[in-house]
Amino acid sequence: MEKQNRCSWVNLNEEIYVKYHDEEWGIPTHDDQELFEMLVLESFQAGLSWITILKKRENFKKAFDNFDVEKVANYDENKVEELRLNEGIIRHKGKITSAINNAKVFIEIQEEFGSFDEYIWGFNDEKIIKAEYLTESDLSKDISKDLKKRGMKFVGSTIIYSYLESIGIIDNHEKNCFKY
Repeated sequence: MEKQNRCSWVNLNEEIYVKYHDEEWGIPTHDDQELFEMLVLESFQAGLSWITILKKRENFKKAFDNFDVEKVANYDENKVEELRLNEGIIRHKGKITSAINNAKVFIEIQEEFGSFDEYIWGFNDEKIIKAEYLTESDLSKDISKDLKKRGMKFVGSTIIYSYLESIGIIDNHEKNCFKY
């Protein structure tokens, strides 16, 4: 691992954390499958540490059919029970059922806007916001409100703020970080 200054939240003892920070976090994402993956992971992270999610990410990919939104939207009660028994993921029933529900809403948004990318990046005219570290913003509140109105769950403004950071809409790299 190269010795560089990174954001203070990065645990340098966790290679997976360093790799996520260096290669993914804050980089603009426009692929709907990746946007769905991050939405699911951020929703599952609620109340937990991000490193917990990163360590289980590959298990989530397998369990959720590589985040294929069409497949996830069609999960039935048998699949919910299978996921609840999967020790490789977070087995919170509310989060599991919300992922399925959110997949359905995600597809509705794709149909309405042409892609989820057009929808999510359209809130800020496809501009990247350079920000000081916060836990929510007017933008995250507006998106959260709209997603909830459309029927999504586990998409509060703090979760959406983290989501916007992860997909590169909000750039919160600290001033001493080499990614700043």
